[in-house]
Amino acid sequence: MSRIRPAHASILALLLALPSLALTQVRLLPAPREAHFAGETALPASLEVEVPGHDPEDEFAARDLKEAAKSVAQAQAAGAPYRMVLLRAGAPEAKAQLARHNLAFDAAMKDEGYVLIVEPKEAAIVAASSAGVFYGVQTFKQLLPLPGAKRVLPTGTIRDWPAMRYRGIQDDLSRGPVPTLEFQKHQMRLFAAYKANIYSPYFEHTLLYPDHPMPAPFGGAMTPTDVAELVRYARQYHIDIVPEQEAFGHLHHVLKYDLYNDVAETPHGYVLAPGQVASLPLIKDWFTDIAREFPSPFVHIGADETGDLGKGLTAQQVKERGYGPVYVGFLKQIHDELAPLHRRLLFWGDIGGDDPKAVPGLPKDMIAVPWNYGDTSGFDKMIEPFAKAGIETWVAPGDANWGEVYPLAKTAFGNIQGFIRDGQRLGSTGSINTVWNDDGEGLFNMDWYTVLFGAVAAWQPGESSIPDYQAAYGPLFHGDASGKIGDAEREMMTAFGALAQAKAEINSDDLVWIDPWTPEGQAVSAKVLPVAPELRRHAERAVELVTQARLANPALRETDALTALDLGARRLDLIGMKFEFAQEIADAYARAAARPHDKEHDGDTQNTLEEIAGDNGLCEDLRDAYSAVKAEYTQVWQSENRPWWLSNVTVRYDLAIEEWQRRAIRIQVANWNFGAGKPLPAAADLGIPAPIAAK
Repeated sequence: MSRIRPAHASILALLLALPSLALTQVRLLPAPREAHFAGETALPASLEVEVPGHDPEDEFAARDLKEAAKSVAQAQAAGAPYRMVLLRAGAPEAKAQLARHNLAFDAAMKDEGYVLIVEPKEAAIVAASSAGVFYGVQTFKQLLPLPGAKRVLPTGTIRDWPAMRYRGIQDDLSRGPVPTLEFQKHQMRLFAAYKANIYSPYFEHTLLYPDHPMPAPFGGAMTPTDVAELVRYARQYHIDIVPEQEAFGHLHHVLKYDLYNDVAETPHGYVLAPGQVASLPLIKDWFTDIAREFPSPFVHIGADETGDLGKGLTAQQVKERGYGPVYVGFLKQIHDELAPLHRRLLFWGDIGGDDPKAVPGLPKDMIAVPWNYGDTSGFDKMIEPFAKAGIETWVAPGDANWGEVYPLAKTAFGNIQGFIRDGQRLGSTGSINTVWNDDGEGLFNMDWYTVLFGAVAAWQPGESSIPDYQAAYGPLFHGDASGKIGDAEREMMTAFGALAQAKAEINSDDLVWIDPWTPEGQAVSAKVLPVAPELRRHAERAVELVTQARLANPALRETDALTALDLGARRLDLIGMKFEFAQEIADAYARAAARPHDKEHDGDTQNTLEEIAGDNGLCEDLRDAYSAVKAEYTQVWQSENRPWWLSNVTVRYDLAIEEWQRRAIRIQVANWNFGAGKPLPAAADLGIPAPIAAK
């Protein structure tokens, strides 16, 4: 992943000629613009960090580095510590360091760029800003040896700066999970470590507004106190919190209350109606509170998927003026209403595709956020209507987590890579990688593998390498030198690839819940059964790899995310198991029912029925699998989220557990009656469908 500067080529040739010095392979996320590593040096027992300028933000970066270095420190070891000095570019020592290594600090590096120089006895970070110093520290942290590995540092130089000014991650806080404040702080630390500088929490109704408290769920909303603490904490890590409050569409959880009947496009619907007396005052109230609590220069007003516009209170407006002009007109009204707050407004760029001719009517100081979550190319048409109108854009790829038992990494990687690549080419200044929790089951600890690629790709210029990212992720994020965590993630991708071959046209979360013995479930079963063995083998192999990695190295990092990976694999395995076992039960019962009811065959029949429902029966196996996954799901949820909403997910596990238990009891009763001389009930009377014929 390293790039070697031409100025160093001759030096490198000499170094490579020395048999005692090897060129070190270094993986970094994001990959630096320019990196030259010529060898390695032994790392002393401890690390000493100096901040000659005593800037408070630089001193925070120094403490962050010291904390990271504790994992590789050797207690009570002799010898001088390794020296790291954090320098501002104008300092005499910084200029001397740059000159000695023939390195330039360019104008492009001023805001967030840095130079990192690693030598045998000491290292230096040179930057013009506190953000640059901080990002240099994050890179150096990745150079530290993994616990238990050889205690060496690669030596060489790095010059680095971002391709995009704004590198964001959005988290959906309105469709189920709402993280605890402690987990959000954890997110801030990790986002910053991979050089993201925007966190955008998405709100429909889960930000508590003192004058409009009704929509905020008890125990499931961020309070002003929460916001103040998170903003303070994130600022230390150079993260700007850009809140998104839907101000047009996606407002059902507000509009379902009768307090808001007069502003709902349709009764208890989804869209806030333009032109109503109370619409703009409601928006003004919300965003006045937001501006008071969030110091960011940006706020996001949403305004996507307003399909109900024109179907209710604005029907006549849309009929007379057209959908696009009514939509743009309301955005202009919102813009003007919020102008006294002195914030730049972001909005979802749906109108660029729906009615590009209407785009020039938008205020030029707004920022359009065109979004796409599945494609890998063809993004120009989403960006160009705004670029041609002189409107700034941030692109929004997706994490591909929604509706899935684990994010679809292949989909997410290709989409993130392509959209950010094309956004950079067309002048987009930012990127927001989006996490959505549409069905309320999303767990953020499952998202790190895909979500951080968005931060990395926004920092790196051009098209980011997916294989390079995959190779670096396990060692850098989890501290895994074995490669097993990366292999487990790839097993998950392969398992999803097998599932895709079924063409079931249903999300994997729904596959967990669909009953294989209903007519709908039977249709899905016929598609999934041929791929179930391959699906299960890869999911089970992922579980093995994660477990082996954890047992071999207790010092692995982000263990909650590893538990979430294990959970994702077990949910995939449950899908395959359910369809396999449901078919095996139907097959077995059909065989049992076909045997004569006599002494010669009754023993075999009862054994078959016990294999279906008994101490180790297939029905009980499915009951047990749902119970085990429920327990692990609950553990992962509680590691990151507030209790609110959890029961809305676990009740579905409870219903599945109960259903397979009831089926087991019915079949056991049939077996007892059979032993008493009664005939077996028809399969249909027990709810068992006919076996699906093999294709």
